[in-house]
Formats: sequence, structure tokens, C-alpha cells
Amino acid sequence: MRAAGLFLALAAAAVPAQAQAPAASSPPAAPSAAPPPAATPSESEAGCIEKLPAGKARPTLTESFPQRGLSGHALRLVVTLGHGPAETVLPTGFRFQPEAGEAKALKQAGFILPNPEGGAGPKVERKDDGGTTKSKVTISFVALPKEVGRHLLTLPPLPITVARASGDLVTLCTQPHSIVIEDPTSSTPNPKPKDNPPPRSQREEWTFLKQAVSIGAFALVVGALLAWLVGRWLKRPRPVPPPPPPRPPWEVAFESLHDLRHAGLTREGRFAEHFDRVSDILRRYLGDRYGFDGLESTTREMLGELRATTPRIPVLDEIERFLRQADLVKFARLTPTEPECSTALGEAELIVERTVPPPMPANAAPPPAAAEEPEDEKDG
Repeated sequence: MRAAGLFLALAAAAVPAQAQAPAASSPPAAPSAAPPPAATPSESEAGCIEKLPAGKARPTLTESFPQRGLSGHALRLVVTLGHGPAETVLPTGFRFQPEAGEAKALKQAGFILPNPEGGAGPKVERKDDGGTTKSKVTISFVALPKEVGRHLLTLPPLPITVARASGDLVTLCTQPHSIVIEDPTSSTPNPKPKDNPPPRSQREEWTFLKQAVSIGAFALVVGALLAWLVGRWLKRPRPVPPPPPPRPPWEVAFESLHDLRHAGLTREGRFAEHFDRVSDILRRYLGDRYGFDGLESTTREMLGELRATTPRIPVLDEIERFLRQADLVKFARLTPTEPECSTALGEAELIVERTVPPPMPANAAPPPAAAEEPEDEKDG
């Protein structure tokens, strides 16, 4: 027993010696290189990354997404979150750059965002209730699996940005949502292509026609207004032109006596009428010449007016004699003879000719005003 234990001790000591001998003869092994660090995805390739300011609690998101849907149909993700009254949800809308990580993750998951100009863009409904403000965000997606049939797709986390009152942006990520996507014809055995829908009338907006109609209507209104203004201007009351200056009474008297001379009343034996007309012509002339009504004045009144005229009329005696004779013919029924008619006509012409005022020279100056007395004389 003692011999066996000694043998085992020697054998154990010899093993380390043999192991060290080759190590001493062989060159030292090079230290093994550290394994390369695992590649971490960059921010551009990663999915949604939350960004919260230090010391701020993460708002609670309430999410709603359907569990089943059809390929090519709209699927709505509804997110409700509470925030401060001065904060705004999705201040710049909900859109990704094509190279963004969220866009790549969404495409790999089999979803796309519809064109927001088609009416399926994101909608934000804000509701203020006292000191609490909630916003309801509705985002539409379209599932497009790469293959036909039933698929279980997972909507990746998506960023919901909130603009704070300080101008900082807070990014919150939604939860992933699984949904079963069916083909629209998966429940129909041996589906056949459907006919094209009935054609719809094409509606084209004629911008040029709208502009032409607007310009035409404006021009019509302006033209009607101008026509009304021109009509009012043409119908305006115009000043009556002044009447022509009255003819001098001696011209009218000479013309009337000339017409009477050639009227032929004496040849027809109408001597009294001839004499009365000569008398009327002379009376009208004297009244117009000296400023009274000659036809309505009696011989006495007329002679009184003529005698009061200054300067004295040079043919006043001839006028009185003619008027007395005319009264005899008119009131005494005295019938004049033809020579008396001719004489009366000549006397009337002579009276008119001798009472015509002398013409005033064209270059005649007005009478000079009386010179003022010297101040010495006034004071004296």
C-alpha cells in the first residue's frame, strides 16, 4: 500500500515536468486578438428612437390598431396622449425621408404611407378640458405584403413628435402592433377578374374660362357704370343761352314804315287804316326810344313824358302836331285823303330820323373823373 502511493506521487510529479519541457522548446504563442465588437445599427438604419428631456416623465400613449385587415386597404392607427396646454403634437406633420430608419423599417414590415394629398393624411384632433389637454392622432397605413395569401404583419414602432413651449422636440415611440392581413379574394374560390368600373365624367377646371368670365363681368359692370355716368352728364341742365340783344327801336320803326309804304293800302282806298298804322308805329317807337309804353299812353300822357325828357327833343312840335291829327282821324272819324296819308308817312319817317341818337366813336374814352381837391384846400 505504501509502495503504490509512492508510485502515484512520482507519476503526478513527472506529468507537469513533461508538459513544461515542450513549452520551453517551442516559441511563445502570440496573444489572441480580442473579438470585434458587435456592429450596432446607426441612427439612420435603426427604427424609432425616443427622445425625452432629462427629468421629464414620459407621457402615456393610448393606442388602437385593428387586428385584421385587407391587403391594399387603409388601416388606421389611433394614438391618444395627454400633454401640456402649450405643447403641439406633430407640429410638422407625419412624414419620413426615404433614407430614414423609420421609413425602411415600415417598408420591410410590409406597410406604406398613402399620399397625404389624397385625403388620407394624418389628422390631429386637439381637446382642451380645463388644465388637461389631449390630442388624438389618426395615421393611415396600407398593408402591401410581398406575396399573396394570409400574412401576419407587425407594424413597427413609429415616432410621435411633440413640440414643447421652449421649442424642444420630444419624440415618443408607439408600440408594435400585429395584424392579420388577408387578400381581398382569399375567401372566394377561383376568383375571377372583375370588370372595369363604369366610366366617370371627366371634370376639367378651365382656369382661362373662369378668368375670362370674371374679366367680362367686371368689364360689363364698369361699362354700365360709365354709360350711366355719360347719360347723366348728357342730361345735365345746361345754361340757357342769353337772348340776342334787342334791336334799336329806330331800326324797327324804319323797317315797319318801309313795309307799310309797300303794303298798298292807299291804292286800295284804305286811308284811315293806313293813317292808324303810321300812328301806331310812331307811338311804339317813341315809347321804346324814351322809356314808356307808347301804345297804352294817351296823347296827353305821351306829350307829358316827351316834354320831361332831357335834353329837349328837337322835333317835339312836329310830334305834337302829328299826334293831334292822328286823334282827329281816330276819334273824330275824319277820313284822310291819299296825299295826307303820304304826308303822314313822310313826317313819321322824318321824326324817327331826327330822334336817332348820334353814333358814339369806337375810340371814345369815358369822361374823365373829377380830380380830387388838394389836401391843403380840403383843410382850408
